[in-house]
Amino acid sequence: MQGSSAIDRYDLRKSHQALKMLLIDRSNEFRIFAQGIGYPINTENWELIVLNFCLDFVDCFNAMSGEDSIEHNQIHKCMTLMRQIARGKSNMTEMTHIENTAYLIAEDFKSIYKRME
Repeated sequence: MQGSSAIDRYDLRKSHQALKMLLIDRSNEFRIFAQGIGYPINTENWELIVLNFCLDFVDCFNAMSGEDSIEHNQIHKCMTLMRQIARGKSNMTEMTHIENTAYLIAEDFKSIYKRME
């Protein structure tokens, strides 16, 4: 778990192709999410970083909402992601909007990736 990222579970070539396809329809959501977590969009490969964050966030949600026990490192990672999402927000509605955007990006990526198999 430590040092790993969610995108590492996917084939590199197919994941880049799925990301390109996702950006055709969801580039605005990527920008909204990056702005929401305070990540600059003028850096190289910022879309890949946003996608990885979203995949990690959904993994954390699934782990925290599941009944199985989770590792301490994973709990710490999830809390760090939540703190990054919550930073600068004035209410839960803003935070929920960013979380929903992360979920949408991650699930759409998984759907596109699966259709490519």
